[in-house]
Amino acid sequence: MTDYGLVSIITPSFNCAEFIGETIESIIAQTYQNWELLITDDCSTDNSREVIEKYAVRDPRIKLLRLEKNSGAGIARNKSISETQGRFIAFCDSDDRWMPEKLERQLEFMVNGGHSLTYTSYDTCDESGKIVGYVECLRRLTRATILRDNGIGCLTAIYDAEKIGKRYMPSIRKRQDWCLWISIISDIGEARGLQEPLALYRVRSGSISSNKVEMLRYNFNVYHEVLGYNKLVSAMILGGYFMPYYFYKKLKQKRDYRRRCKALAERQ
Repeated sequence: MTDYGLVSIITPSFNCAEFIGETIESIIAQTYQNWELLITDDCSTDNSREVIEKYAVRDPRIKLLRLEKNSGAGIARNKSISETQGRFIAFCDSDDRWMPEKLERQLEFMVNGGHSLTYTSYDTCDESGKIVGYVECLRRLTRATILRDNGIGCLTAIYDAEKIGKRYMPSIRKRQDWCLWISIISDIGEARGLQEPLALYRVRSGSISSNKVEMLRYNFNVYHEVLGYNKLVSAMILGGYFMPYYFYKKLKQKRDYRRRCKALAERQ
């Protein structure tokens, strides 16, 4: 297997004891083994740290970092990024999982294509782990298309720090990952997607993806507070650009999921 260099995997952790073992196991199971996993705990009140420490004792590639006060996933990710040693920076949240060939397939796609930021399609599951959906990524994202919708699942993203340097997320509570992709794409021109489902995103109750009103508020804040558009322009982008595509995307995801289930059934 080709060694493309060290991959630094970024995982924020907050009260994730129920799921983080599965996350870590999916990374340990990667066919590509040149990686380090940097988990920053955001002041968990459950036994998340104890679970992580058991893995860290057994595998020196796993490192547990801690924040002094609860600061949100973006700050936790930035803490991990600041400690990375790898050429590639990858992301996997503490309740998500990777397919075993995720790193191998995506790094091959990334290096052979000369891409600085890549992402993949992914399946979604409920809190019990049952597959409930499928998100097929676009093959290419520009600044115009990433402003319309966060087309990069954070659990699938990898960027090449050797090419573009270490890049950090803004210090906001929500949508930090989207802001990072916008920033990178604004600089490099485009990101490329590998349309293979190489990760599994867990949809949890109370998340931003399950609260549509909160989603709209946070998206407005990205346009207004992070990107600097005035309130009128931000509202116009949200209502006239984001929302129509959002409804189209939801219909497309249902169609793609039915198609994927049919294809999988035919293989059995």
